[in-house]
Amino acid sequence: MNSAATQRGLLLLVITTVGWGMNWPAMKVLLAELPPLTTRAIGGGLGFVVLLVVALAQQQSLAVPRAIWGRLTLISLLNVTAWMGLASFSLLWLGASEATIICYTMPVWAAVFAWLVLGERPSLARILALVLALSGLVYLVLGKGLDLGIAKLPGVALGLGSAVLFALGTVLTKRMPLGLPPSSAVAWQVGIGVAPLVVAAAIFDPLDFSHVSALGIGLLIYGGVFALGLCYLSWFAALKMLPASLASLGTVITPVVGVVGAALFLDEPFGLREILALALVLSGVVLAVRG
Repeated sequence: MNSAATQRGLLLLVITTVGWGMNWPAMKVLLAELPPLTTRAIGGGLGFVVLLVVALAQQQSLAVPRAIWGRLTLISLLNVTAWMGLASFSLLWLGASEATIICYTMPVWAAVFAWLVLGERPSLARILALVLALSGLVYLVLGKGLDLGIAKLPGVALGLGSAVLFALGTVLTKRMPLGLPPSSAVAWQVGIGVAPLVVAAAIFDPLDFSHVSALGIGLLIYGGVFALGLCYLSWFAALKMLPASLASLGTVITPVVGVVGAALFLDEPFGLREILALALVLSGVVLAVRG
């Protein structure tokens, strides 16, 4: 692999991880102005339009064979509906940094599902990864005392739910590959996955922009067009240019960006508790990815 391609891949990887990481504090700000379902429905809709336009511009086929509609729908519900919906609601109880750390335990749970679904026997490294990640989560939740930890449990459950279901969707994608072109596959997953959120938002969160600031509108566009749309495209492009071991660093860098961004822009704590919990979880993620 030539150095020019590697440099372009690294640049795309940085763009992706910064875009995804900063979307966590952006979501926390948005939730002060809009309810979770509306926020995700609008952002997801914008992302779907961007991905659809790019797929058409690349002349990728959008045709979906009848035989894979079932698995495409299932994977979309796990990778998009559950991930976006549950992660957003977790922010109602958690800080952006806490939600980022919890949700990015996803690779650890993927290692567990690789054993249960794919029959990939867990190595010692993957078992240690699970122990480290769980230790980090326990310290993150209970590091400020039992009472505060219990108050955050709904957010922790929702964040873990999003990570576990996304991990299951990732493993099922490997077990039942869709066989669609990359941009088309992502566009369909986002479109199908966002549809239940749009319906739920229309029923439970009537659209009201009267209290949405210019910053809120800007963050909606950022989350939909950039973080959900363009960052997915830059991620796939980076995967083509970089070795898998290097590209997997994005899984580690993204939560770091989210935690640091929350500290800088939301004035969230960034002390020993956050640093130690992040270090434990990311150690587990690195072991799970390398394993």
